[in-house]
Amino acid sequence: MINLFWNMFQGIYTFFVANLETSLIRILLILVGLGLIYLAHKGILDPLILIPMGMGMVAVNAGMLLLEGGKIGTLFLSPLVSDPTELMNILQIDFLQPIYTFTFSNGLIACLIFMGIGAITDINFLMAKPMSSMLLAVGAELGTLFTLPIAMLWGFNLKEAAAIAMVGGADGPMVLYTSLLLAKHLFVPITVIAYVYLSLTYVGYPYLIRLLIPKSMRGVAMNPREIPEVPAVEKFTFSVVAMLVLSLLFPVAAPLIASFFVGVAVKEMDIKRFREFLEGPLLYGSTFFLGLILGTLFSVEIITDVTVLKLLVLGMVALLLSGIGGLLAGLLYYKLSKGKVNPLIGIAAVSCIPTCAKIAQKEAFKANKFAMILPFAMGPNVAGVITTAIITGIYVSAIPLLS
Repeated sequence: MINLFWNMFQGIYTFFVANLETSLIRILLILVGLGLIYLAHKGILDPLILIPMGMGMVAVNAGMLLLEGGKIGTLFLSPLVSDPTELMNILQIDFLQPIYTFTFSNGLIACLIFMGIGAITDINFLMAKPMSSMLLAVGAELGTLFTLPIAMLWGFNLKEAAAIAMVGGADGPMVLYTSLLLAKHLFVPITVIAYVYLSLTYVGYPYLIRLLIPKSMRGVAMNPREIPEVPAVEKFTFSVVAMLVLSLLFPVAAPLIASFFVGVAVKEMDIKRFREFLEGPLLYGSTFFLGLILGTLFSVEIITDVTVLKLLVLGMVALLLSGIGGLLAGLLYYKLSKGKVNPLIGIAAVSCIPTCAKIAQKEAFKANKFAMILPFAMGPNVAGVITTAIITGIYVSAIPLLS
């Protein structure tokens, strides 16, 4: 009877079969998942990714069972399987394995999200002020550049260091893509850490802003009418030319570059059916499954790896440095404009479309209810995507030659 009971309720039984440390970490991850669900439900964190992510974390760490040979596992997915025969077997058993194998681990889901992001992105300010937008974006790549030597000093090789440094670009698809090509063995923890931290920028960056930027500067009002309305045909042409040039220069990042500018082109051509598909079902469907898969990847086997603790610290350092770099560039722009430009548009240059631009607007609004800076923030926000794509291309192309 006792064996029958434990076979019926293996989720509970596996707590006693595993060692104490593993069981405690499982409980901790379940509590973290519940915490993410609560914070997302309250609107403190972004619910689009964190509701499915939190639920995935809870389910995968609660739903452990005894597999063949007495091994503890789940029926969600196996991220590290490489043997073709074993993979074919798992594809017929684990319910998220087909989505992971055919859309996540090959970067497809990143490209689909980029298409949707392109379809909702306004590039008016970028085209009106291309140099200032790009300079702000360069400043916001501080974490992408300086986390690399820090990671190497901490024991990671050049490829691994570059992969984790990309978290500083605050662009999930770019991180996913770079880690796939440079450090596939660290692909799962780097990607999970990146997306968790990117979801937390909405909470963390406002404190960084208040620490570095005085309230008087945060409240600088900018007139959206100062941005010239760029004709749709020019924006369409720009998207085609930018895609061509960047793909020629950085072919390893061409899938992501093409995906983003295809979305922009569809938006500017106003192809209604395509635009509705890209900015609706495609973007939100991909985001939903991305969050769910990330949650199920946050299992006890991944977290108990000591390397993951180092990656957690380095990911935080990368985003912190990028935020500081963006704000310092914003302060410089404020000084050069003699106080006419709100320095908060510098934080928007940390990519993560459109979250960082919204953070800039939110903090400006708290300082001055008449400060409308979102249209200006979108310029460096888009430029951040471009600079991150460029660095992705450089890292993925050059680093394997240097290693």
